[in-house]
Amino acid sequence: MNPLARAKVRPKIFILLLTGAFLIHFTTVSGYGEQVMKLSSTAFTAGGKIPVPYVMPGAGGKNVSLPLSWTDPPPGTKSFALSLLDPHPVARNWVHWLVINLPADIHALAEGASRRQMPPGALELPNSFGDPGYGGPQPPRGTGDHPYVATIYALNVPHLDLGGSASLAAFQRALEGKVLASASITGYFGR
Repeated sequence: MNPLARAKVRPKIFILLLTGAFLIHFTTVSGYGEQVMKLSSTAFTAGGKIPVPYVMPGAGGKNVSLPLSWTDPPPGTKSFALSLLDPHPVARNWVHWLVINLPADIHALAEGASRRQMPPGALELPNSFGDPGYGGPQPPRGTGDHPYVATIYALNVPHLDLGGSASLAAFQRALEGKVLASASITGYFGR
């Protein structure tokens, strides 16, 4: 390419690169001006291993409920709901924790809060072990690492009308049309 033609191409490339960089920054940093709700735990990092104290006694743990905290709920949030599920093919969405009616001003559950220090008004539904509240990981031996997906849901209603024996399906139906935003974190455990 001759020097004159090369000089005409450079500004076009610069403008394309600058436009691309702006779009990438705009969509990933500002998210079009919307906050992005986040869920985290001091017990493990996203994609990390869930420590033994949080697993069931049958898997060597103490069944201490995970500490969880969430930030940046959207405007209009009136309550939260929480799920902790194992979607591994062997577990088939085994319920480890379902909580509804968490007040909008609550943004964390302390370690060991299940059945002991839950916020006023919060209702713990039965897990797949048959008990209300938290039931830690206890995957069958030899099935590899199982993913445990915790999800917090910001809701546009102050409470969900579910009985204390509601199933995962009933929980999911109750959320329909009420979720303003959600955030998840996944931890793994196997034996």
